[in-house]
Amino acid sequence: MEVTEPEQPVDELIGTEVLPEEVFEDEGPPVLPIGEPAPHIAVLLPLQSPVFGDAANAVRNGFLASARYNKQALPIRFYSDFDENTSVVAAYRQAIANGAVAVVGPLTRNGVAALAERKYIPVPTLALNMVEAESASRLYFFGMAIENEARQIAQMARKQGLHQAIIVTVHNSLSQRLQVAFEEEWSDTEHGILREIEFNNDHTVFGDIAEISDTMVFLAADASKARVIRPYLPPKLPVYSSSQIFSGNNKTLINYDLNGIRFVDMPWLLQPEHPAVMIYERANPPLPIDRERLYALGVDSFRLIQLMLAGNPAAALPLDGVSGRLHLKGKVFQREAAPARFVEGQAHLGDAPYASEVLMFPGQEPVQEPAQP
Repeated sequence: MEVTEPEQPVDELIGTEVLPEEVFEDEGPPVLPIGEPAPHIAVLLPLQSPVFGDAANAVRNGFLASARYNKQALPIRFYSDFDENTSVVAAYRQAIANGAVAVVGPLTRNGVAALAERKYIPVPTLALNMVEAESASRLYFFGMAIENEARQIAQMARKQGLHQAIIVTVHNSLSQRLQVAFEEEWSDTEHGILREIEFNNDHTVFGDIAEISDTMVFLAADASKARVIRPYLPPKLPVYSSSQIFSGNNKTLINYDLNGIRFVDMPWLLQPEHPAVMIYERANPPLPIDRERLYALGVDSFRLIQLMLAGNPAAALPLDGVSGRLHLKGKVFQREAAPARFVEGQAHLGDAPYASEVLMFPGQEPVQEPAQP
């Protein structure tokens, strides 16, 4: 399997175009190929970026791990010497001029937005982030949008017979995005928002929360904040959160403070010994958990671009990916994460009806209340 990179910055390679000139008439001068054009999969990642380089390298390594397992015939070529804010379209045009028959990337939201503005996408292209915009027919989207997890949590809680929600947020933009997505999915004539609480290190805001039947808490916070908040929530009140809350099953002491909380995350982290997950080589040494998620994104993005090259990706879906169960909705490959719950400091798979647990000390047997209908 060939893996190469352009020898020159893409912005310096302006010349004569291989594709018809009218295709790019609004995008500047035509582009010369580097060497003889040859079919390949182009991967556009900001590997040299001081801000996004670590994330891009995690995606790259996951992509290559998937390619090594699948032993596909097309060479892979990485394009990395560009700025996703200013020159991603130039990088894309260079890849096409060089003979790319499929493109994966860019990675950042700004880069994807710039590419989505193109009127013509000549080859199957899988952007690794989400934007809300009309796009060319061959441009598809796949990413780690955490808003999808908030929507999935709302759906889980509905299925478990819960009708009212208390939303607890912290003061940051990610928490607010989770709140908005959850409310959009949750609120209807049968499901309402009982309270919205922003936690600013003042635990008295939880003083009047009671154990109300058919009511749940959506905790839009990471593990560090959730550990502070959890003791002030009634132990029998169902609590749900996103993957932000999971730092790995090796963080037992942290996880003990989160006992009983339900959340969603990817099989790559929750089922590392599952045969469908174990087949892919892991990073060595292991990556921080946020980079592991991007590594898994790389694994699945390779699998998706193969389906796109085959011509009808919808026919091969849903796909059990390492980042979740993958579906196609419009132009977006959506990721359904795996449901789990903290029990005695470990995340266990499952989305059975909620049964409250009070666990005070390591090794204590769970004390369960009857599950709600």
